[in-house]
Amino acid sequence: MKIALLCRSPQLYSHQRLIAAARLRGHEIDPVNHIRCTLDIASARPRVHCNGRLLDGYDAVIPRIGASVTFYGTAVVRQFEMMGVYCVNPSIAISRSRDKLRSLQILARKGIGLPATVFAHRTSNPEEVVRLAGGAPVVVKLLEGTQGIGVVLGETERAAESIIEAFGGVNTNILVQEYVAEARGEDIRCIVIGGRVVASMIRRGKEGEFRSNLHRGGSARPARISPAERRTAIAAAKAMGLNVCGVDMLRAARGPLVLEVNSSPGLEGIEQATGVDVAGKIVEFIEKSAKQGRKRTGRTA
Repeated sequence: MKIALLCRSPQLYSHQRLIAAARLRGHEIDPVNHIRCTLDIASARPRVHCNGRLLDGYDAVIPRIGASVTFYGTAVVRQFEMMGVYCVNPSIAISRSRDKLRSLQILARKGIGLPATVFAHRTSNPEEVVRLAGGAPVVVKLLEGTQGIGVVLGETERAAESIIEAFGGVNTNILVQEYVAEARGEDIRCIVIGGRVVASMIRRGKEGEFRSNLHRGGSARPARISPAERRTAIAAAKAMGLNVCGVDMLRAARGPLVLEVNSSPGLEGIEQATGVDVAGKIVEFIEKSAKQGRKRTGRTA
């Protein structure tokens, strides 16, 4: 197969692992910087050009779209979809998962467990927001934040209200969520591929840090998940329409609670913590899925 890996930094661990896994299985794989792509939309045959080169003949696309360029990145994925190329994650699914509010609303509609969550823009009544989220402590998140950036813990009612007021003063959208104390500063990351959980790890924040992101100095170890956690991770991926994703959950007394569904999960932490060849499993999934897609469309390799 000929695969396009849409990414801006091919030297990153996750991208190097995908490249190595594809080549190990005998495939041709090209890193393509999606923000350098030009889309030929008006012609009878939709095309993608990159740095003066026509990108054609691809059997599959692996989108690794950065959060800061979601709009343009998903436009490139849509263009490949128009060309009949199999895309591991559909453009609309990536867009859904990147919109934190929309993704939580979709998960809630599907009955998937979530922490109590309140959405606000500017509010003259921060006390009500804190109350609706279950009272202090609460976690206040910028809607556009990633990797734990823009996430603040309001430990007391007054502290939480002050944080909400401060965010409101800079004209931004925020999510206010309950702080799940029984999770003890840990969360679970499950990698779901093709409707199956293939690897799971427990992430814990460094001493004094409530955020468990590995980018913020957290640690990870393999996780043995419960049947309920497995079902929740698979249901969350399905609700988003993602074939490959990371599902982050908290262990709460009332059952697993989904925090986020990530369409471009990092592979370094999960592979090192679990020893699972996640990159290889992604390529194996692509082999089966792209072949089925060619049969449906009548395309040949």
